[in-house]
Amino acid sequence: MDISLRWLNKYLAPGDLTADEADEALTHAGFPIESREALASGDTRLDVEVTSNRGDVLCHLGCAREVAASGMASTPRTLMPPAIATPPASGPVADALTLENREPGVCPLFTARVIRGVKVGPSPGWLVEALESVGQRSINNVVDVTNFITFELGNPCHVFDLAKLAGGALIVRYAGDGETLTTLDDKPRKLVKTDLVVADAVRPQSLAGVIGGADSQVDDATTDVVFEMATWEPVTIRTTARRLGIRTDAGHRFERGVDPRTIEDAARRAVALVCELTGGTLCEGALREGAPTPQDTVITLRPTQCERIIGISIPVGDIIASLRALEVGVEQAGGDELVCTIPPWRIDLTREIDLVEEVARTRGLDAVPINERIPVAVTPPQEDERAMREIAGVLTGLGYYETVTFSFVSPEAASDFVAHDLRLVEVDDERRKAEPTLRPSAIPSLLACRRANQDAQASPPGGVRLFETSAVFAQTQSGESRERRTLTLLADVPGQGAARTAADAQLGIRQVRGVAEAIVRATFGPGARVALMPATPTCEGWDAGAFARVLVDGADIGQLGLVSRSAHERAGLDLPVVACELDLDPVLAPYPPKASARPLPAFPPIDRDVSLIVPEALAWASVESLVEGAGLERLESCSFVGVYRGKQAGGGGKSLTLRLRFRDGSRTLRHEEVDPQVEAFVQAATRELGARVRT
Repeated sequence: MDISLRWLNKYLAPGDLTADEADEALTHAGFPIESREALASGDTRLDVEVTSNRGDVLCHLGCAREVAASGMASTPRTLMPPAIATPPASGPVADALTLENREPGVCPLFTARVIRGVKVGPSPGWLVEALESVGQRSINNVVDVTNFITFELGNPCHVFDLAKLAGGALIVRYAGDGETLTTLDDKPRKLVKTDLVVADAVRPQSLAGVIGGADSQVDDATTDVVFEMATWEPVTIRTTARRLGIRTDAGHRFERGVDPRTIEDAARRAVALVCELTGGTLCEGALREGAPTPQDTVITLRPTQCERIIGISIPVGDIIASLRALEVGVEQAGGDELVCTIPPWRIDLTREIDLVEEVARTRGLDAVPINERIPVAVTPPQEDERAMREIAGVLTGLGYYETVTFSFVSPEAASDFVAHDLRLVEVDDERRKAEPTLRPSAIPSLLACRRANQDAQASPPGGVRLFETSAVFAQTQSGESRERRTLTLLADVPGQGAARTAADAQLGIRQVRGVAEAIVRATFGPGARVALMPATPTCEGWDAGAFARVLVDGADIGQLGLVSRSAHERAGLDLPVVACELDLDPVLAPYPPKASARPLPAFPPIDRDVSLIVPEALAWASVESLVEGAGLERLESCSFVGVYRGKQAGGGGKSLTLRLRFRDGSRTLRHEEVDPQVEAFVQAATRELGARVRT
């Protein structure tokens, strides 16, 4: 940002700051001088580098405040804000103008004042010189005041010719599709419904916060003007400015945030200057429309925190002096704490650490010692990190390779894996034409990675197996964001040749289920019970006949199944794959698992394998539940052995083999003691599951 040294000195006492002193003071405050330029008027123009979070320094008063607070000049200087005059007023403003703010969410405050009887003409020499010192061209005495205020106080403003406003009204609203506006640069602009405008009763008259319109501009024939000062939501302004390729001083400031509490004094200063330079008369009062005025931000600062973070001992009195020099209100509270009230123009100060940084900045970062050795306190990794290491160890041991893929995918790939009750999140950016969609699942990314392995003819033993931990994104139908962390697995369906059978697909699902169980037991512990509950797929990317929810001790933590034929063909894969998507937070939460120990059994078990012909739709969880409820004496465990589908199982059924293990802790069991328990289970299965024993 360009500033004038002569202009800067108007707000300092004594006002004799040299270019070298200004360079030193502003650089010390964190705003280095990019270049200097000597002007013909004897002034010096300084190009100040201002960080994007410090919109308050995009003006001469803000720079003067930093100079006064830094104390780096040879002579201490005091900040001298400009005086605000009160011009004579007559006639209520409401008789001349009506105001309606339909969008207080993106226009927190809109104010309007009316000045009658202005005489538009050339600006006085001091104003012309001030504007030219920062590279601005003088237009007329009314418009020049708005530019002057922008560079003096950092509050952009605009003037309308009252006679050119249809209906004597100003309305803040979004543009309608197809509306047009010729801006002050004489370019016709086609507007869209995301463009915020200030309109009269008929048509848009300016692009809110960006640039005014030519139809209502002030010219030599103007006698009555409407002075507008407002504040806007930064993203809305940035979106319109970028879409239309318009860069203005006003937009540059609004994109960084202008607090509505700064508007009143800046507007009073501006209209007083307009009245002074044009001979106009101010109408009584001002029209104000918007959201409730924000409360002052109050932050508690601990001086001990300053010392801990900055690394040097700073007296409490010096901390208070540093903050008050920046116009932060400071009061000492009990318990060695400072209660700090943030001025409205410092919207970047929201936390205690921000105030610690301000103290360090005003004292000078060169005061922070540079130690030859850095003390390091070694602490154990967080439990989440330890859990992730454990999971990664399990997966790599099972032949899985970790991937790191990009968060954006194509809309076609993403649509397969967005839940039916959610919608995709897309960015409107020319740089992401092919893949503008934030992925709702990591599966499309893993499918693309699998395709790359296929093209490279990679064929590791057991097939390609991939996993990734990532964030995934979606929106509700009402536009509310949904972001979650997931652990996603992808594995080839095993088999031989160029095709895969249904049995191959079943084997692939069982293998991935085993991997999911290994992950769960690594974090929950060996006693965790994992179950697959067949369900209707949540999106089109899963095969409807091979999909299930993953339950751990009854709690739903994810989904597992065969990727649908359409999804794997869209990814260009030759063979089917199995995927599993687990919500990462509930998987990590129980870590570390609670360890338990018990003596090894002293007596041998008796295992009995039971093969039951059951309906095809019967889930293993139902069999487990039946075994638990049967009350079988001395039963130690029940485990799955296998499934057979063939002629002996009959049509519509399957042969399920399970293993019942019995053991007595005090003696060796006899087979005749186990036979009644097995028979009791078979009878219960026949009665409750419709099963029959396979012979």
